Amino acid sequence: MNISTRIADKLPLLSSRVPLIGVPKSGIVPLLQFNKRFKFGFPKKMAWSLEKCEVSVEDKFGLVRPATEAYSEEAIEALKARKVIAVPTDTLYGFACDACSVEAVNRIYEIKGRKHTSPLAICVGDVSDIGRFAAMDHLPHGLLDSLLPGPVTVVLRRGESSILEKSLNPGLETIGVRVPDCNFIRVIAGGSGSALALTSANLSGQPSSVCIKDFENLWEHCAYVYDGGVLPSGRAGSTVVDLTKLGEYKILRPGSAMEETVAILEKHSLLEETGAS
Repeated sequence: MNISTRIADKLPLLSSRVPLIGVPKSGIVPLLQFNKRFKFGFPKKMAWSLEKCEVSVEDKFGLVRPATEAYSEEAIEALKARKVIAVPTDTLYGFACDACSVEAVNRIYEIKGRKHTSPLAICVGDVSDIGRFAAMDHLPHGLLDSLLPGPVTVVLRRGESSILEKSLNPGLETIGVRVPDCNFIRVIAGGSGSALALTSANLSGQPSSVCIKDFENLWEHCAYVYDGGVLPSGRAGSTVVDLTKLGEYKILRPGSAMEETVAILEKHSLLEETGAS
């Protein structure tokens, strides 16, 4: 089994502050807003639901916060303190921590009951940040800007200049990278000064979460739980695509946006990888 297949089989979801596409310089933005300017056929079909989950138990731990600008600095401080937080993305709710903190990454594995042989993706605040963590020079100009921000995980080689800790997904030369179309997680990723390790907010092997109520049994293990309402994209997760080979792509998981993703890849003259390659 090759590296890419291992990532596809295991990836559930599949940072100094940096400028964010579509975010005013003033920083005063509604952080639950979807900003994606879909290109080459991506439909504007994601409308964030502000309806809150009807939580059946009292938040006795005092951990739940709205995923809004007012709480972004709090989330950033928690990440810098090597804590795990729960956050909405443009697909599913996820557990996030500093990808360069061995302690925090191990904590995510503990919370999920997940084997350490199952790799984690990373999340960054902007497409321009990806080069700090993965090799992207071989990709057609504008490809990543067309795919991201959006419900896509791109699998790339780490590259010699990657600042990721070797302890993250040891033994793998590739890394899944996300830039979700969700302002809140992009702001905290950009403000954290690192990449975020990101995985779905659920026990390993259980259904993914589209509402904080779905994983309320795990709240107590997080520093904070940020509530973005009911997410609209279902439980399919992100589309995972291997872009490690020059001029080729391979869909590793269909996810929620495969058709749109393939259209963008082919618009940039990439060919689907065949078994003989």
